[in-house]
Amino acid sequence: MTESDDADATDAPTGDTFGVGIHVTETDLQFVVHVPSDIDSGWTDPDEFQRLVERVVWDRLDRESTLRGVARTADTGDTVTLGRVSLRPDGTVVETTLDAPTDASENDARTDS
Repeated sequence: MTESDDADATDAPTGDTFGVGIHVTETDLQFVVHVPSDIDSGWTDPDEFQRLVERVVWDRLDRESTLRGVARTADTGDTVTLGRVSLRPDGTVVETTLDAPTDASENDARTDS
């Protein structure tokens, strides 16, 4: 899924692009944000922008089915990439490119019924 806002690109910066994924450990699934090395200095609180990135992702992807899909398809130690989120320091979403893994059991249930 890709989404862009209507802002004129000449009026505002393009924002920073963060890679997002789910890391699989033996005990849980961890949401991870890959931060660009040349991040805009307007981002003053790393925890705040990571929470914002996570909120944007879960506003666009179904959290439960995404996590089920990751749990079924990934091994411990793997990080499953969900895509990218581009944001401005003011919180404006510039663009998202996200794709969730499918939960095979949901597909099987639909096929078998």
